[in-house]
Amino acid sequence: MLKPKVPIRRFDVFAEYNRQKAIQDGMPPDEAEGYGLWVAKVVASRGFGRGTMSQPPSKLHETAQQEETEGEQPKKPKWHTINDKPQTDEMFEKEIIARMGPEFYDKVFEPAIHEAIEAGKSYNSIRDVIRREWTP
Repeated sequence: MLKPKVPIRRFDVFAEYNRQKAIQDGMPPDEAEGYGLWVAKVVASRGFGRGTMSQPPSKLHETAQQEETEGEQPKKPKWHTINDKPQTDEMFEKEIIARMGPEFYDKVFEPAIHEAIEAGKSYNSIRDVIRREWTP
């Protein structure tokens, strides 16, 4: 079985899960990569008391979509930022894909998360189980 270069973290699963959900909701794939990374970082920082969110992570994308459709808001930037640094598709590829290895990501990780989402599984139900066989 193909193994990742490094242990898979909950962070990785959360970022990928949110990337795929954003694509399902109609977000372009490059923006979805940046979004998945951004929301994972926001939630991770919140868990360690370094940041706050005015709404739960499941509502972040929904709120962004509502703002876009209301038409009264100024055009939103393509990328969400953390500390004025855009969370881009290139960062997702470096911090998630390259970290675990592109071959593992393409052949094992991404398809496993996709299958879980298609089966209607929540992030909480898969976050540890899905990475058990990949992490020593």
